[in-house]
Amino acid sequence: MNFQEFNLDSRLITRIQRAGFSEPTPIQTSAIPPALAGHDLIGTAQTGTGKTAAFVLPILQRLLAGPRKCTRALIITPTRELAEQIHEVIRTLGAETGLRSATIYGGVGAGPQIQALQSGVEILVACPGRLLDHIQQRRAKLGAVEVLVLDEADRMLDMGFLPDVKRILSHLPAKRQTMLFSATFPQEIEKLAAQTLTHPQRIMIGMRAPVHTVAHALYPVPQHLKAVLLLQLLRSTDTESVLIFTRTKHRAEKLARQIGQAGFKVTSLHSNRSQGQRQAALGGFKDGRYQIMVATDIAARGLDVENISHVINFDMPDTADAYIHRIGRTGRAERSGDAFTLVTTEDGDLIRALEKIMKKPLVRRTVDGFDYKAAPPPRAAAPSRNPRGTSSPRNNKPAAARRPHSNAPARRPKSPAAKPAHLGWRQRYGVTETA
Repeated sequence: MNFQEFNLDSRLITRIQRAGFSEPTPIQTSAIPPALAGHDLIGTAQTGTGKTAAFVLPILQRLLAGPRKCTRALIITPTRELAEQIHEVIRTLGAETGLRSATIYGGVGAGPQIQALQSGVEILVACPGRLLDHIQQRRAKLGAVEVLVLDEADRMLDMGFLPDVKRILSHLPAKRQTMLFSATFPQEIEKLAAQTLTHPQRIMIGMRAPVHTVAHALYPVPQHLKAVLLLQLLRSTDTESVLIFTRTKHRAEKLARQIGQAGFKVTSLHSNRSQGQRQAALGGFKDGRYQIMVATDIAARGLDVENISHVINFDMPDTADAYIHRIGRTGRAERSGDAFTLVTTEDGDLIRALEKIMKKPLVRRTVDGFDYKAAPPPRAAAPSRNPRGTSSPRNNKPAAARRPHSNAPARRPKSPAAKPAHLGWRQRYGVTETA
């Protein structure tokens, strides 16, 4: 099948060809025809399968006819990064249509958004919180919306946006086309779909298993040696661009510093960075100024960067679905990719869950010449006792405000109990080596 068979406008076909799309992906083949026909849709597909174009192309085709300078399509998404990715797809595919889109999200000044709303753009791509602010200030007028897309609905649930989404829905016309996309369908999302969509067609493409173009490998390692092993992997592996995931923003920032100090061009993406910093990080990673980006799961969905050769899980994610979304950033558009995961004995349950989903054991690897038995760094020495009259974390009152000191001799601080010397590092730190 090719895109011409969808009977799209010639201007869209031209932009599709210039974007390098030769034939539709499975989600596009399944979703575009009913979407063009105006049906409500529930879509389930992995990241990297062309899902965004599956709803953007029908929207553009529909909006070619009808009024301009009013909001006729609304796309709600959980993160700024995903909003920008969708906006970019709209600009690419709709460049010759004269249709305009704008992004609405927090963390940036409201001025350009207010200007876009006042001038009247046909498509809004918005995060719930900032859009609701504009609605309450009567700046966003949604009475002419014909198409609503709820993208990454389960992620919006996880981030606590569902109440805001429901408030936004109350400002939309009851008669509209609605498309809902979600990787998983917990009870709250099923209930939202039942309340929001009318006789939807349900499309499910290849979920609960990672894309077949990604090769997986586990690297068992003691927790205290993770960063050292990661640097060894980066030095010894032929990579193009590498996306590394950590569980927390503080670890992402610390790890990025360590990688940079080792001589690599690296940036980081997490919620502590400003919107300008996040855009600069993404832009630098896309154009190759940074070979490595260290990120939290804020980037796991919606990050559209070509030629990511490796995804490395520095920390194992919480769920199998989160793993699938993380590694979906490589092996996109039928290209091959690699997913490395540094694992400890605490990750056994999730490893077994992934192996059950993939119906085969995951490959365990070791790095030649790496010292897996290296001891952890020594604990920092206890702080020395402060001179009388100075402050300390345990007693920061001025000397005059303290209790009068007695004539009793000062008690010596207890020294921490030493680990039994006869125990090996595995027993002391609860680590077992995996072959």
